[in-house]
Amino acid sequence: MLIALVILIFLFLFTSVPIFISLSLASFIAIVLFSDTQPMILVQRLFAGIDQFSLMALPFFIFAANLMDGGGLSSRILKLAKALVGHLTGGIAMTTQVASMFFGALSGSAPATVVAIGKIMYPEMLRGGYGRGFSSSLIASAGAVSLVIPPSITLIIFGAVTGVSVSSLFIAGIGAGLFLGLSSLLYIYIYAKKNKLPRDPKATGKELLNSAISAGWALMIPVIILGGIYTGLFSPTEAAGISVVYAILVGLFIYKELTLRKIIDISIDSAITSAQVLVLVAAAQILGWVLTRARLPQMVVEFITNNITSMIVFLLILNLILLVMGMFMEGVASIIVVAPLIYQSAISLGVDPVHLGIIMITNLALGMYTPPFGMNIFVSQSLSEVKLKEMLPFIGKFLCFNVAALLIITYVPDLSLFLVRFLG
Repeated sequence: MLIALVILIFLFLFTSVPIFISLSLASFIAIVLFSDTQPMILVQRLFAGIDQFSLMALPFFIFAANLMDGGGLSSRILKLAKALVGHLTGGIAMTTQVASMFFGALSGSAPATVVAIGKIMYPEMLRGGYGRGFSSSLIASAGAVSLVIPPSITLIIFGAVTGVSVSSLFIAGIGAGLFLGLSSLLYIYIYAKKNKLPRDPKATGKELLNSAISAGWALMIPVIILGGIYTGLFSPTEAAGISVVYAILVGLFIYKELTLRKIIDISIDSAITSAQVLVLVAAAQILGWVLTRARLPQMVVEFITNNITSMIVFLLILNLILLVMGMFMEGVASIIVVAPLIYQSAISLGVDPVHLGIIMITNLALGMYTPPFGMNIFVSQSLSEVKLKEMLPFIGKFLCFNVAALLIITYVPDLSLFLVRFLG
């Protein structure tokens, strides 16, 4: 059954069958042909897979991200980022990276970050002398940091699958996300220095203050979300709902860029996006159930227990597997498939469960802009109309710097966990 399952999944994926159909149909065929289980159980598992309280946060965060973009919050975040780093070497590109990190802390969605920041900053980078390939690659890679910086949709999924505290994952994602973003800023600096690219004039104190005040209402969202979660005022799911209400109020009455017609259109787009994510979660849950029935998790644990006794080797192998999976599968599906398989093995080797989640999410963040199927690449191309062959040299260099950061995050747990321990 396992052999048939793997063959069917790869056959469907490489023939361009949608991922949720590939996972669920392969599971259905494997169960019908190789077991006496009633197929109706798979239908039950499909609905049970998304019947989780923590998953209610997903549509709320997606809706909030779209409201922030439509309500003018993203443009004000960009102005603040430009005032902070625009005068440095590679200032325009650094503004793109920093703004993506800010917006990631507002939205938790990588594609939403690519669209919100990319549509404004791509023309700016071209006017600043940055090449088309570099600019499009930067937009794709910068958006990937949203998977790590809280509130992250993928961190919520990992918590739902494994039972690890979402609040702890969120706070651990702060250190890891900032470090991953810094590794990209380092490459941007080297690229701009080498190509002698111009810098913006340094913002005056008054300009910086005005930008901070203008963006203040937008910056309050992560403060409200994370502060409320860590002080115990509300859960991550409730925080997601609060962020939606806050984004509507700010967009309507303070920035005044939202209208009733806009909210309706944003609601429809958000519902479609939420459905796309949740149907993928449901299909991946079916696959996870079939794999569990076939005893694959137990076999993986036994293999690792009998052959791998070093945490260092285990984490290296895990990174390699996840980097390869990220090339072909969307992050949510990868988490649901892999996390239940390796969770117990990782814990038995002494890996902190929160640190394990950060390692997995960081790997899958890189997969968001890794060819051939990195989603951010396609979103960035839809904005820039740049061909993949123009992007590949720059994607490779961003990957080199980000993989170096990934290895440090993997083998220096305190980089992610120090805030968790500090806050208890």
